[in-house]
This record gives sequence, structure tokens and C-alpha cells, in this order.
Amino acid sequence: MITLEKILVATDFGEASDAALAYGRELARTFHANLDVVHAVENVLTRGLAVEGYAASFPEIQNEIEEAARQQLASIQAADDRDRLTMKTVLLTSNTPAYAIVDYAKEHDIDLIVMGTHGRGAVAHLLMGSVAERVVRIAPCPVLTVRHPEHEFVMPDALVAVAKA
Repeated sequence: MITLEKILVATDFGEASDAALAYGRELARTFHANLDVVHAVENVLTRGLAVEGYAASFPEIQNEIEEAARQQLASIQAADDRDRLTMKTVLLTSNTPAYAIVDYAKEHDIDLIVMGTHGRGAVAHLLMGSVAERVVRIAPCPVLTVRHPEHEFVMPDALVAVAKA
């Protein structure tokens, strides 16, 4: 028997993450699980900028980045989520999103991580790496990766009713 009490959806606000969120929502509803939607922002305070003569207030920039991410996280939670799910949004600050996601999963006893994958080609993957791949390798729990727009098995309720008729 599979029991899921805590599900984490990692998001970068892209299309693949939107698809992963749809899977996470449906799994949370099905298993009556808590759903944590997590976004990791880069910590500009610890990253050096290699631009000579550039003057900026790094704390101010960091605050703006985090506020924009908070607004995007707030817009993710629909009215239906508040009625049918125990859902919270979490903003993490880190230069290594994969480790931030995994650390959060460990600290909060997450049962399943759901995240989107971009399905980049081999060369792009070699050059840029993949947050999803790193999470799969080091996560303390199963990881469901959702590739968009590949095979979808989460359908709106209206389509399910039509398919059964």
C-alpha cells in the first residue's frame, strides 16, 4: 500500500513546473496529503558579479527577487486549493536549488518530490546540468519527474466524466 502524507512540488514557474504542480495537486487530493510548493531563488548576496564599475545595492536586489517570487508563489494557490488541499508555499534562498530542495525534503519528512523537467538535449544538459537530475540522485524519497508536454494522465474532471461515458 502506498501512503503519501507530505508531497513537495518544486517550481521554477515554467511550463514543466506547471505540469508538475497539476500532478502534485492531484496526488495530494487523492492521498489527502499535505502539499508544499517550493521555489528556490538565487542568493545574489553570495554570488559575485564580474562587472567592473557596477554599483548596486545587493540586499535591495535580493529583496526584489524574493518579493517577485513570493508574488508568483501566492498566485499559484487557487481558491479550489484552499478548499480541497492543505497547501503551503515556501521560498528558499540558495545558490544550489537541488540541494535546497533536498534539504527541505529531509527537514520536513517529505514522502514524494514532484518536479518538472525540461527535456533538454544532451549537449545543453552537459553544459547546464539538471536540477531535476541532481534531486533524483540525492533525494531522501522518491522523485516523480514530469516532462512537459509529453504523455499526460492528469485530466480535468470534465474530461474524466466524458471519457467514462
